[in-house]
Amino acid sequence: MAGVLRDDGPERIGFLLVPEFSMMALFSSVEPLRVANRLSGKQLYSWHIFSVDGEPVASSNGMSLVTEASIAQIERYPTIIVCASFAPDHYADKKLLAWLRRLDRQGSELGALDTGTYLLAKAGLLSGYRATLHWENLASFAEAYPDVEVSGELFEIDRKRCTCSGGTAALDMMLHRISAGHGHELAVAVSESLLHARIRRPDDHQRMAIGLRLRLRHPALLRIVEAMEENIEEPLRLDEFASLGAISRRQLERLFRKAFDDTPTGYYLKLRLRRARQLLEHTAMSILDVSLACGFVSAPYFSRAYRNQFGLSPRQDRRALQHSAGRTGWLNEGVGGASGADGEGLV
Repeated sequence: MAGVLRDDGPERIGFLLVPEFSMMALFSSVEPLRVANRLSGKQLYSWHIFSVDGEPVASSNGMSLVTEASIAQIERYPTIIVCASFAPDHYADKKLLAWLRRLDRQGSELGALDTGTYLLAKAGLLSGYRATLHWENLASFAEAYPDVEVSGELFEIDRKRCTCSGGTAALDMMLHRISAGHGHELAVAVSESLLHARIRRPDDHQRMAIGLRLRLRHPALLRIVEAMEENIEEPLRLDEFASLGAISRRQLERLFRKAFDDTPTGYYLKLRLRRARQLLEHTAMSILDVSLACGFVSAPYFSRAYRNQFGLSPRQDRRALQHSAGRTGWLNEGVGGASGADGEGLV
C-alpha cells in the first residue's frame, strides 16, 4: 500500500505534482528508473504520482497527468520529490507544507525538481542545507531564503535532501542515484539507452559557457561580461571592468560596440533590468527591494529605466507577467505599492 514505509522490495519514489509542474523534469526523473528496471531485469524502483487533492494535475505545457492519491492518503513515504515550475508560491498550500514537515519528522527523504525547491524552503525544510533550482530563479530564491546555501549546480544531494535545477538535469540526478545504489555500470547503460552521451556531474554548470551562449571569443570581453553577470546588486564602475580586462576604457567601449552594438553601460543596465524582471515575476519582493537587489539606489531612476526597457512600469509589468501566465493575484495587492515602503515613482 502506498504510504507505508518498507525496507524490502523496490525503492519507492513518490512525485508530488504541483499545478504548472515541469513535464520535462518529471519524465527525465522517471524514465531512468524505468530503464534501470528493464536493463537489470529486476524491479529496482517503483514510482508513484500524487497531488494535494488526488485530482489530475495540469503541467506547464497544458497536459494533465492522473495521480494515484492525495496527500491525505499518504501518511508515510520513504522518498517524496516535489515537482513544480511556474509560481510555486501560489501553490504553497498550508496542508501541503504541514504534510512535508510531517514526512520530515518521520525520516523521509525530501526532494524537489525545478522550483519545487521553493516549497521545501517555504516549509522550513532547507535551512542549513545546500540546494539548487532553475538558474532563472536562483537570484530571487537567494533573496527570499538567505538561510539556505544556494548553489547554481545541476543538482544537490545534502543529507536527506535532493534538489535539482529541472529539465534534463533531473536525468543526471537519477543516474547518480542509480550509480550510488546499483553501480556505475548500470547507470552508464541507462544513460546510453536514453541516448544521453555523458552523465553530468552535480557541479556541471546549468547554463552554457558565456563564450558559447553569446558567441564571444575575446578573453577580456569574456571576463568583463562574466563579472557584470556576477555583480548585479553592487554594480562595478567602468574603470574596474577595464582594469579587469587589462584594457583601456576606449578599448572597452570599442569591444562592446563591436560585439553587442551597445555601450558597456547600456549592456550592463540591460542585464540588471532583466534580473529585476525575473525577481518581479518569480518573487513577492517589494518593488523597492527589487530595485535595490539590482543595484538601483534611486527609485525614480529604476522606474524610468524599467519603462524605457520593457514599455511598462515595474508594477504594470508584474501584473502583466502574472496575467500572461494565468496567475493574476498570486502576489497580494500590497506588494510593490506606489507609496509607503516603496517610495515615490515605482508605479
